Amino acid sequence: MPPPHASGAAPRRPRHAGDRGSVSAELALALPAVVLAFLLGAGALGAASRQVALQDASADAARLLGRGEGQDAAERVVHAAVSGAGVSSSRSGDLVCVTASVDASIGSLIRMPLRATSCALDGGL
Repeated sequence: MPPPHASGAAPRRPRHAGDRGSVSAELALALPAVVLAFLLGAGALGAASRQVALQDASADAARLLGRGEGQDAAERVVHAAVSGAGVSSSRSGDLVCVTASVDASIGSLIRMPLRATSCALDGGL
């Protein structure tokens, strides 16, 4: 009896009707999760960038106050680096310290306070 396929190739399996569209459905379910993870990651990187800028600005402001510049100069430096940041300063012994803070938001639901403190020698007095 001759084989059912004269070419010797394996017989084709019929496609099952239940398999159609399964890749599209899986993609439709996974895509929002991937987009959400991407947006949260980008927001976290943005918040980390603002934290670094806040730390640098507070260090610059502390050095300005340590050289005898006024509080307004320190506030301008911080506001130029991070808009909307609050600034406070204090003196303790030979040090002048500046604390800068701002609220960062990741998306529209997650808000986190960022705070940076830096001190410099008080040589301006």
